[in-house]
Formats: sequence, C-alpha cells, structure tokens
Amino acid sequence: MTLDDLRVFVAVCRAGSLSAVARDLSCTQSAVSQHVKRLERETGVSLLERQPRGVVPTQAGRLLEAAASEGITGLDLALRRLREMADGETGSVRVATGATTVRHFMSEAVVAFRQRHPDVRLEFRTESSSRGCFEALADRGLDLAWITLGGPVRGIEQRPVMDLPWVLALRVDDPLASRPYVEPEELRGLRLIRLPPNSTSAAHLDAACAEVGVRFSFDTSVADWDTALLLAGLGLGRAVVPALPGHSIPGDEGPLRLVPIRALRPLSVGWAVRQWDALSPLARAFADTVVDSCRRNAPAPAA
Repeated sequence: MTLDDLRVFVAVCRAGSLSAVARDLSCTQSAVSQHVKRLERETGVSLLERQPRGVVPTQAGRLLEAAASEGITGLDLALRRLREMADGETGSVRVATGATTVRHFMSEAVVAFRQRHPDVRLEFRTESSSRGCFEALADRGLDLAWITLGGPVRGIEQRPVMDLPWVLALRVDDPLASRPYVEPEELRGLRLIRLPPNSTSAAHLDAACAEVGVRFSFDTSVADWDTALLLAGLGLGRAVVPALPGHSIPGDEGPLRLVPIRALRPLSVGWAVRQWDALSPLARAFADTVVDSCRRNAPAPAA
C-alpha cells in the first residue's frame, strides 16, 4: 500500500468514476484500477462497487476513504509548512471564495491582516459555488473556504459568521421603493430576477419561502448577487437578494433601493474548514479578522 494508492482511491470515491480520475491524472483507467486493486489485496476486502454509472465505495471503502482523506489532508498541510520553512517563508493563508466574496466580506479584513502580517502570503482561489469551495478545500490543500452555509458535508466543519436578511432590490422610482419593508406574500405576483438556480443561496431562499407559504416567480436568471443588483439598479427588474455588509437597510444605493423583506429566514454565511483545531495560527488569525470585520458591518435585520 502506497500513499499514491490512497490518493487515487480517495479521488475515485469522490468522483465516482475510474475514467474521470484517469483523465485528471493523465493516465489510463487500467492504471487507476491497479491502485485500487493493490489496496484491496492489502486489506483483503472489496472497496468499490460497480454501478451502471460509475462506482461507489463499499462500507469498507467508506471507512478507508474517511481515514485516508483525513490523513492525506494532515500530511499535505505538514509538507506545505515544511516547504515554507525550507524556502525561508514566514507562512501563507490560502482561501477559497466565491466570485464576489472578497469584495463584500473581506476587503476591510484583508487590509487589517496585511498591516499586522506584512510578510504573510495571501492566496485566494475563486470558486463558482459553495460546492466548489468544499471540493477545493478537500482536494487542494487550502486552509479556509467562505461559503453559504447549507447541509452537513462529510469531513468539513462549517462555522456561521453572520446572518444576511433578505431584501428587495429595485430602482428608487419603483412604486415599492418608498416602503419601509414588504411582506413575502406581496411579491407573489411579481416577476423577479433569480439567483443562480443551482446555488446554495437560491435553495435557501426557496426553503425560506416555503416556510411562509410563498413561491416567487422569475423571468431572469443571473450568475451572482452583484449582477442581480446591477440589473435592478438599471430598472430591468426587481431582485430578492441577501443584504450585504456595508449596505444600509433600508438604504439608497444611488439609483438602487433596498427594501427589507420581513418574515423570511435569513441566509447564513461563514467559514468552512477541514478541521478548525488543525488550522495554522496565521489561518486562524485571518479567519478571526474577517469575523470581526463582518460583525462590525453586518446589516441590521428587518424590523
């Protein structure tokens, strides 16, 4: 049994496909299969079960995957720190974020952290979704990921930082712009700009609406919150979006008005890590700096 065997096996379990891992590793499917077979000979049990659309780990395979994944993650982190020590570096913090996360949630914190730790290397990797952040966190040796909190993810700890109330974004000349707030049922007949359909935030909004017996209609779909705000400010529709740090609620953002929506469960965002207690002191310092900044700038909930 080798470390490469374990790395390949974990990759196969996550991808659910021998051929997909072979493509990623630029090798043959037979070579990937040999890694798994070597582990099965060593352990004496079957680790993968073939299905019509790929493979899934057996009960024994899940046990090995969990242990191997945790061990590989810890080893990769240790090797990274050893390389930094050998290269004379003072350390680094690697963060997976969404497309607009740094701007809305971290800009103030990045400045403050840099002032306190001028020699530390900061690395941000942009992912298009919370799921992408989870995958990057597991596979690429990153320290932290900023996510929209959702259901449990195996091998990942999620820590809420702030709740974002939902607001209706529209132009200042819209008939609803002068309202101090709106109720969810008042939006029932409106055509709205939709958040990314497969995103965690869209799923959360759908669930929050279902809790109060409302379902919204949409005629436009966008890739991120900023695009929804831009289109609403241009008068091309109304958008239901989370209130972001730094936006006054209710607030006048140039041509854009943000009107609180009452009775909708807020959207929770925060950190995801493989293991909080295993974070380096620098990574934890960066995470704490972001938390402090977000809480100072958190939008107030609707009255």
